[in-house]
Amino acid sequence: MPEKKLFLLDAYALIFRAYYALIRSPRITSKGKNTNAQFGFTNTLLNLINKEKPTHLAVVFDTSAPTERHTDFAEYKANRQETPEDLRAAIPEIKRIIKGFNLPCMEMDGYEADDIIGTLAIEAADLGYTVYMVTPDKDYGQIVRDGIYMYKPPFQGNKEEIYGVKEICEKWGIQRVEQVIDMLGLMGDAVDNIPGIPGIGEKTAAKLLAEYDNIENLLANADKLKGSMGEKVRNGKELAMMSRKLATIITNVPGVPFHEEDFRIKEKNVEVLTEIFNELEFRTLGRQVFGDAGGAPAPEAPKSLDLFGNVIKEKPAAQQQQTVAEQIQTANEETENYAGNFKTIADVQHTYTLVSTDEEITTLIAQLEQQREVAFDTETTDIDANLADIVGMSFCWDKGTAYYLPLPVERTEVLAIMERFRPLFEKENITWIGQNLKYDMLMLKWYGFELKGNMYDTMLAHYVIDPDGKRSMDMLSAKYLSYQPVSIETLIGKKGKGQLSMRDAPLEQVKEYAAEDADVTLQLKEIFEPLLDEKEVRNVFSQVENPLVPVLLDMEFEGVNLDFQFLNDYSKDLEKDIKAVEGSIYAHAGVNFNIGSPKQLGEILFEMMKIDAGQKKTKTGQYATGEDVLQKLRHKHNIVEEILTYRELTKLKSTYVDSLPGLINPRTGRLHTSYNQAVAVTGRLSSNNPNLQNIPIRTERGREIRKAFIARDANHILVSADYSQIELRIVAAISGDENMAQAFRDNKDIHTATAAKVYGVEESAVTGDMRRAAKAVNFGIIYGQSAFGLSENIGVSRTEAKTIIDNYFAQYPAVKLYMDRSINFAKEHGYVETVMGRKRWLKDIYSANFTVRGYAERNAINMPIQGTAADMIKLAMITIHKELKKSGLGAKMILQVHDELVFDVPVNELEDVKPIIKRCMEGAMELPFGVPLHVETGHGHNWLQAH
Repeated sequence: MPEKKLFLLDAYALIFRAYYALIRSPRITSKGKNTNAQFGFTNTLLNLINKEKPTHLAVVFDTSAPTERHTDFAEYKANRQETPEDLRAAIPEIKRIIKGFNLPCMEMDGYEADDIIGTLAIEAADLGYTVYMVTPDKDYGQIVRDGIYMYKPPFQGNKEEIYGVKEICEKWGIQRVEQVIDMLGLMGDAVDNIPGIPGIGEKTAAKLLAEYDNIENLLANADKLKGSMGEKVRNGKELAMMSRKLATIITNVPGVPFHEEDFRIKEKNVEVLTEIFNELEFRTLGRQVFGDAGGAPAPEAPKSLDLFGNVIKEKPAAQQQQTVAEQIQTANEETENYAGNFKTIADVQHTYTLVSTDEEITTLIAQLEQQREVAFDTETTDIDANLADIVGMSFCWDKGTAYYLPLPVERTEVLAIMERFRPLFEKENITWIGQNLKYDMLMLKWYGFELKGNMYDTMLAHYVIDPDGKRSMDMLSAKYLSYQPVSIETLIGKKGKGQLSMRDAPLEQVKEYAAEDADVTLQLKEIFEPLLDEKEVRNVFSQVENPLVPVLLDMEFEGVNLDFQFLNDYSKDLEKDIKAVEGSIYAHAGVNFNIGSPKQLGEILFEMMKIDAGQKKTKTGQYATGEDVLQKLRHKHNIVEEILTYRELTKLKSTYVDSLPGLINPRTGRLHTSYNQAVAVTGRLSSNNPNLQNIPIRTERGREIRKAFIARDANHILVSADYSQIELRIVAAISGDENMAQAFRDNKDIHTATAAKVYGVEESAVTGDMRRAAKAVNFGIIYGQSAFGLSENIGVSRTEAKTIIDNYFAQYPAVKLYMDRSINFAKEHGYVETVMGRKRWLKDIYSANFTVRGYAERNAINMPIQGTAADMIKLAMITIHKELKKSGLGAKMILQVHDELVFDVPVNELEDVKPIIKRCMEGAMELPFGVPLHVETGHGHNWLQAH
């Protein structure tokens, strides 16, 4: 007989966990709804059903009605924050999802979910079921026994954890699971505001129970306890007994009998789930639940004529239905729209024309030359424009009508066709509209062509309109046009070995797909145009983001030279250093082990070597050995310092030294990164393949990586230009703090000046430790750093850290006023903005939940600072790019990393170029209160020398 498995889910515990796990990158629907809780809970439920194969399952909720615990202790759970508004709104939808899975959704006034689950667990276990209580709540350990387990679902990359009697006893350091309630009675539970006995923690509670077995025996022998411990126990008798009662799960709740059929896993209610999944835009989850859901064939569209007078052939109804079915993608876009609510190419009248003959090309070009605006898109063989070949081009200037020109394989033939378009591409009175236009322009550049007209990138328009939103074309189309474009997987299949190239797809399908892209892009532009004015962000779009596209295009095309011999030699040096430090670590430990294994490392450090007796195991049952933990222990034993060194060396070798050569472009022999212009909500650029923002700089070994980046040849030299303390200068300017602004006007070292003011000493008396503490405050304060965070960062007591922060605000009072003013502005307007007008909307600024609101408040403070710095360097890049082109100099801007720009400059132009760079960067933006910008420049054959 197959095993009967009952899973009982503690709904709110799982829902809260899901919501907060995604708080920094919320899943927002096209209508602005936060679906963190709905998505996380549904994902947990689906994974449980698919992986654990329960035969029976129920989901149990708390209600808002008071329980006997509240009667016994009015402060029970009184310290809990307000439930976030998004989470509260999610509960009815989660219950609809549970209904759609045909599962019981249980709750009862006067009892908590713990009580209902405890009652059902014991009853079902007595009937021969294996019961799993699905929750991260430690209190459930008291219910565990033969046949009843705690099940903590996977979380943040960790595997699921299953606790039986043995695991519960080991976790708590007790002999019997029943002692869990005694532990809670003694130590209390801060989460539920159960007081326990003041001054008694987990270790002490376990020690007392090991000797006295339970609270009754302990209290009966309280007079025998000596010293302060005896006094604590004797004074806390009543609190201990009350706390134990509060922590005891009721296991005989009336009216919740376990009826097997009610809990059995059944067929899903497709209608209910489809409706709620569509509302929540759970696309990938929908595919997991339903597979490839097809749609009804659309009615036949009226016949229409193309540009050349030909009748457009419509697809057969069966083919239309298949196309709709294949719209649902499996890419990691869970919040994109699940098929069902949106029109598709099958049900919208359109005229998409294939352009193939010489006469048709001539006619198309003649028509294009008459247009003032044209949406343009390319089809290629690779997502990396530096490696791809062009397959075709699509054009659209009138909604619903678009043209696709396929191109041959042979490059000479492609060039011959594209040459006919050169006069069009070089027209200056035409606006080219594209979605991620930089990619298409880069493709043209590899073939020797340039768009010289105006640019309008719909991706960037949306980026400034809604910086937190997703902006793939499919997502934007669904949100703003209620239209679901054809999926790329329809043409070439899913990612993997079996995926085709665009050249392999049927031409008729490629034509529909490509022309549709241009059509949708044109329609998005029409939607975004008024929104730029409505949101008051046109300035940052037209002066910063749009003009930056050709700058980044040229940088990506140019690439950077790498010194392969240096990388090869440095890899060998690192290997020797790794072996040496590895041997030293083994010598300290007295045994060989896998240094890269957190589990083995934790056992060596904390069990065998006993470096920190107070170190506790994490929820995964192993010791935390992250860098933050080891940094605090580095003074306790040399092995800790060597482990940190080992980690740095192995990361440098694998991530950079050994990887960079593999990223070289075979066409150019140079490294071409790709800059992401529309990702960071603050406006900062990022890069990938490789991520240049992460090239190490803080350690000597890390800085050596920069030696690999070299000038193109002996006749060129690298120039580095770096804004000095740009974010602090912006703080001084936008806060209007006279003391800080004056320090910059006097060209002082701001950290030394700050230390002198905070510690009340002359600048000449500032020590290294003082300056380091001041630097930590200067950079930390604008990110909401607390006294606790500062104390951890600089290794002082919280009291001393608080004094430093108080002194800081006393010396720089306008900084504190700016922080308060920025939060109040966000509360009044719902957003904050940079000097250039870049906005970030902060709807959680109104939240009654402290954690959620606090995150929004920190963003309100730091976004105008970070965003203004981002705008500034972008403006500088635009100006420098224009100046270098206008001057006819051969210098090329090749890298941007944070506040630094790197240039490849002919040696004979060095003295001409450096002043241009410095002037453009320092004049990029005029800051208030006369706060000057300062740029430091350097030059050398490699990046390290230049920096």
